[in-house]
Amino acid sequence: MSTDLESLYQQVILDHARKRSGFGLSDDAVARHHELNPTCGDEITVGIAVDADGAISTLGWEGQGCSISMASASTMSELCADRDTQEVRGLIADFRAMLRNRDGDEPPEALEDAVAFQGVSRFVMRIKCAMLGWVALEACLDQIAAQDASA
Repeated sequence: MSTDLESLYQQVILDHARKRSGFGLSDDAVARHHELNPTCGDEITVGIAVDADGAISTLGWEGQGCSISMASASTMSELCADRDTQEVRGLIADFRAMLRNRDGDEPPEALEDAVAFQGVSRFVMRIKCAMLGWVALEACLDQIAAQDASA
């Protein structure tokens, strides 16, 4: 990765860590999940609601932690709000695969600003920080799917 691109990605992460998109939990959320990284103490709670068409109508989060975990949750909320739940599951899988890839393969363009976290894959201890909000969102989607299956 070029130095200019790394600088741009660092700036995206810092910007999202300072100005957090989607921060705050809504009373409209019908599924909530809390994740904790016991290694560093980062924690995030994600809350969502899904409309009748299967799109995420509410997506909010609260938490505290390092710039990587907070910025990752911020980019996640921008990327995943108002999208179909199956599409969101695909984005979660793409993000996870990008963080596991140490070969420098190009990340999917669908990840938009979340590609800024590609460099995190070089720091194994930071991968969980970047994944924290995404794992909580995935658990919320599982809760919604379980509610739909039992209805």
